[in-house]
Order: sequence, then C-alpha cells, then structure tokens
Amino acid sequence: KQQGQCGRWISSLFPHLGTCVDDMCFIHSMVSKSNVHGPALFMMNSGFVLPGFPSMGSWVTYGLGTENKNLPAFVVLPDPRGFPMNGPANWGAGFLPATYQGTALATRASMPPIHNLFPQADKRISAESERDTLRFLQTLNAEHAQQRPGDSELEARINSYELAARLQLSAPEVVDITKESKAVQRLYGIDDPATASTGRQCLLARRLLERGVRFVQIWSGALNTAFPRQNWDGHEDIVVNHGREAKRFDRPVAALLKDLKAKGMLDETLVICTSEFGRMCCSQGGKGRDHNHFAFSSWMAGGGIKGGTAYGESDEFAYKTVKNPVYCYDLHATALHLLGFDHTKLTYRHNGIDRRLTDVHGHVIHEILS
Repeated sequence: KQQGQCGRWISSLFPHLGTCVDDMCFIHSMVSKSNVHGPALFMMNSGFVLPGFPSMGSWVTYGLGTENKNLPAFVVLPDPRGFPMNGPANWGAGFLPATYQGTALATRASMPPIHNLFPQADKRISAESERDTLRFLQTLNAEHAQQRPGDSELEARINSYELAARLQLSAPEVVDITKESKAVQRLYGIDDPATASTGRQCLLARRLLERGVRFVQIWSGALNTAFPRQNWDGHEDIVVNHGREAKRFDRPVAALLKDLKAKGMLDETLVICTSEFGRMCCSQGGKGRDHNHFAFSSWMAGGGIKGGTAYGESDEFAYKTVKNPVYCYDLHATALHLLGFDHTKLTYRHNGIDRRLTDVHGHVIHEILS
C-alpha cells in the first residue's frame, strides 16, 4: 500500500515501518557483485568481496574516534539466534589497527551482554584492592608494550583489557533495558515473544547511541541452512520465511526510528537498513526464491537524508536495475559524506597502497540528501 504523506509503497509485511516512510529514503536500484552470501556480505560490510578488509564501522571509528572512553566506539549486536555468515569477520578491522574492530555484545535475554562483566562475589576483594590491582596491571602492560613498539594487536589487547575494567562500572547501567519505562518497552515490542529479541537489540542500540557510541550494527538473521531457516534466506517458502522474519523485525525497527525522532536524535543519527542482495522474481522449487544480486532495495533515514523519497528503479519484474544503479561503494560514499568525510581522502596505507572503504569507486548520491 501507499503510506504516509509521501505516498511511498511499502509491503503489508511492514505495517509499523509504513508509518515511518516520511522519514525514510528508499534506494530501489541496489546492485552487488556477487550472489553468494559470504562474498556479498563482505562487499556490503567492507566494500570488497574478499576477506581481510576493514569493515565500515572500523573505518568510521578510525576516522571519528570515540566520544565515550568507557564504552567501545563500534558495537555489534548479533541476532540472538547466532552469528551471520562470515561471523566476526563482518565487523573486523582488517589491516587497520586492531583497536578499531567491532565489539560484539550478546543479545540473548538469558545471557549477560558481556561475558564475565560482573566479578564473582568474594569478601576478600574490596574496591580499594581492585583499584590497586588495576594500577599494577597498567604498569605491567606499559612495560610490556614498550618492549614491543608498533604491535597494534598487542596495543588493542591491552586497550580492550583496560576498557573491560571500565565497562564493569559503565556497562551494567547501559545494558539494563529494565530502566526504560513500560511504555518504551512496549513500543519496542519487548512484551511480545515474536518481537522481544529484536526489540532488545534496537532498544540497546538507542541506549548505546545516547551514550556516545559512534557506530552500532544490528544483525537480523543467523547462519542456518536447515529448514526453517533462522534468517531471511527464503529458498524453500518465501511467504513463511519472510512473514516470520518481518514480524520479528518490523515493530522494533519502527520503534527505533520513532524513539530517535522523539528524543531529537534522528537528525544526527544516520540509519541504514540493507541486505547483501535481494530475491529472484521467479519461483524456486514452487514456493521459494533464489538470490538476486542484480536488483534489490535498501533504505536510509535521519542524519541528513531527505525523507519520503525514493531513488533508482528496477525493471518491471524487479530482476535488474534499469535506472541509477547503486553499489555498496555509493552507499558508503554517501554515508561517509553525511558523517563529514570525503570518501576519497579517508585512507590508510597498506602494502604500498592508500586503501579506502570505497576502493577506487563510489559517488555521493546527492539527490537523496536534505
């Protein structure tokens, strides 16, 4: 149906997101270079179909740094059902210093978001002894690092240990979504088993953004080849598959947009929603749909995006893009532009090459900017 004042078309699978279309820009001409999950996920996350390149979140935190020394600058919230294809390589730092890799938090309700976050109760341990221990460890770490200059992995490991100590003070408050009002929890669907897990991811994302985390990545779907798949890969029955996944996804993601807007954060928060490719316009095995990297849709909102608009077109069968093709390079270039970067100048020297997120490609899509 057509939704909002802009009259944008949106699937009936997304009734809650349909109420947000005036803040969203749809890109209907996305194209990938691969129709295989692994390479296509690498391409969307890092700009390359091969592993070993820095993820977008790593590039952003390398360029912008952090606003909160007690929290990671780049946080990943995997689907509680498991990691996606490629696992943590999707949010790795590649050849950038290791400190810029994403920090994954557990999002299952039954698990603490960070393993070993809370120290075991022990009457022999006091706050003063903990501080003394931390100072002693910092002295040892500094001496160890001085003997191994230029080792970014060692530096990242030391930083992560010291950050872990600070997280014991800051993280419990951040990840405790019970501090939110009942109305906010209902908005995100925490009260519904079908939406509770994605709702926790989205609400936690907003709480992290509020506290200065630069880049938050939310994953929908886990690596799973058995039927029914725990992801959007609808090879067997796309109606059942997308119906289930859309219900998990729709209400919490719409809540995130509405909550950011209500708090005055949407204008300064860029939201990107994308997959690695789309689905074929013809059936597979009767009820399923195979991969299609020739045409798919993504959307963006907030952070300088012109809401209620659309860009690009596919053919009448949604098989191939026919107008204004957009690759991940263009999406990345546009995002970096909105974050204050010239994507051609955000570089890192590696093996004699000035590498960048957009490689030798990428154009800012000025038509979708407000």
